[in-house]
Amino acid sequence: MLPIGDDNSARRMAPLVTYGLIALNVLFFFLELSGDTAFIEKWAFVPSRFLADPSGDFPTLFTSMFMHAGLLHIGSNMLYLWIFGDNVENRFGHIKFAIFYLLCGLGATFAQLAFDPGSSLPNLGASGAIAGVLGAYILMFPQGRIRVLQGQQVVQVPALIVIGLWIVLQLFSGIGAIASTAQTEGGVAYIAHIGGFIAGLVLTFLLRGNTSPRLTG
Repeated sequence: MLPIGDDNSARRMAPLVTYGLIALNVLFFFLELSGDTAFIEKWAFVPSRFLADPSGDFPTLFTSMFMHAGLLHIGSNMLYLWIFGDNVENRFGHIKFAIFYLLCGLGATFAQLAFDPGSSLPNLGASGAIAGVLGAYILMFPQGRIRVLQGQQVVQVPALIVIGLWIVLQLFSGIGAIASTAQTEGGVAYIAHIGGFIAGLVLTFLLRGNTSPRLTG
């Protein structure tokens, strides 16, 4: 069951920020491939290193959320950002959505930092920020339906099922997480996902104002 899109008939603006975020993630992935381990170790977020020198390691709070551990990791993340991000951006507007995305990523990173501050493993991935986007989508489009490719048919299924599929991909890919490392096979930072998702829910209440929901279906 492969998600391929949703109903964008209510979209009022081109999702420029969503496209820009996807481009940045892809660019960073190619830089990772060319820079290999040294690039990952320099620009990924390392909890113990950050606590030892917060000002010097500050840029990694942002660079780490544009890095990925493999093709499955970036492929699944960008697919879900493309499907769900444009709707959330349409509701928030470009600037609010950009701020929202970054804050969700930071929320995920700091949740993982609080849970395991002594870790020396590089943390990377957009999964925490995208978990926030999915949380916002659930709140703003509770009856949304997504087109999925099932066998040779395209069918519509509730967005909650597709979001659940993303969670399964994160859990079983072994690399689909904000905390995958160059030194080990990789791991899933469950706390980061939870932190990003909760940040998305809270920020949605704060940013969406009194706008009545438009349901996709």
